[in-house]
Amino acid sequence: MNRISSDMANTDIQFFLRRQEDSVQKLQNQISSGNRITRLSDDPLAASRTVGYDSYLSRIQRFQKNISYAQDHLNQIDLNLRSSVDILQRVRELAVMGANGTYTQEDTRIMAAEVNSMLEQLVSIANTVGPDTKQLFSGDKSFTEPFRIIEGTVDGGGETLVVNVEYRGAGSSRRTEIHNNIYTNLDIGGGEAFWAERMQIHSAVDASAWRALEDGSFFIDGQEITVRSGDTLPSLIAKINESGAPVKASVDPSSQGLVITGTNPHLIRMEDGEGRTVLQELGMIQFNSDPSAPNWHPSSRVQGGSVFDMVIRLRDGMLRGDTEYIGSLGLSGIDSALGNVLSRQADIGSRHERVSMAGSSLNEEIPNVTSMIARESGVDMVTAATDLAMINLAHRATLMAAAKIPPATLLDFLR
Repeated sequence: MNRISSDMANTDIQFFLRRQEDSVQKLQNQISSGNRITRLSDDPLAASRTVGYDSYLSRIQRFQKNISYAQDHLNQIDLNLRSSVDILQRVRELAVMGANGTYTQEDTRIMAAEVNSMLEQLVSIANTVGPDTKQLFSGDKSFTEPFRIIEGTVDGGGETLVVNVEYRGAGSSRRTEIHNNIYTNLDIGGGEAFWAERMQIHSAVDASAWRALEDGSFFIDGQEITVRSGDTLPSLIAKINESGAPVKASVDPSSQGLVITGTNPHLIRMEDGEGRTVLQELGMIQFNSDPSAPNWHPSSRVQGGSVFDMVIRLRDGMLRGDTEYIGSLGLSGIDSALGNVLSRQADIGSRHERVSMAGSSLNEEIPNVTSMIARESGVDMVTAATDLAMINLAHRATLMAAAKIPPATLLDFLR
């Protein structure tokens, strides 16, 4: 004979009521969060896909922030380069006027005073600090003022004038990721933006018998060039020309030394690898604790000047009243400076366009990824609300039925 507990009905009702309450709570959580997956066990496959989509969406949003910063930064650089172009165009107008030959030396001195003020304004632009408190044209030395003015006296100047402008920044090495493994350069160094002529560095050291004694490396414009034990000057020249650095290497026919020539107007930066002295042995550079600064060997011959050099030479020619120099070398130097700044401005414009296109692509991609996440884990509100109403109805019916069950007494078992 099976024994029937008098508490069985009560226990069964409590069990089913708690299960209904769990279902109600689950549906309420789904509706409030908009997510049908509250635990991995709800739908393991969909949960796995959702995690992947969420991760990808987070990366896209990070790329968007990078793109916004890059656009603002490049806009700021373009604004300053545009101002530099306006100044150089005014300097060119003065050069054309000074080369006319109808002006007296006093007139050209007055022009030189305006050119000198334009020069100071150019240096001020080159030392501009961006909204993020970083120097725009210092490369990765963001908190170092890139250009330093050296003042002195000039014949006919009558006062202290700018006689040289030294570059102390570094190359443009900062980059930002705008999509998966796609990067864009953020900066343009002052040695690129404010240069006028293609540089040439001629070593006076005869390297015809030079041979590397050990493995090592050196850097030209940030490109690492490896050196193997036994390398000679011709093999070194071949490695430089194949390195991707914007220079060409050759042999000086008179000194038999190494010659480095820039393929475009920029300040050539060279440094030996850690613990190595290849470039020092070849007579290209001397030891310098700050390799980003010009560190040419005292015996080397360096050609090619900056935008500031061109303006200084023109001003000095105006102070001398040398109309022939103003109309030839002076004017051509300003044309070279203006051409390079315009070229760099075009480069910044192309970078900005590339960044903007990447931003447009991300703006189209984000809704697609969001819809994927909604498809995998989103809640169908109509179905969820209907299910919740039905469970609430069943729950109330269960409570009403439980309330009508009469309690069992001893007499019920004696019948």
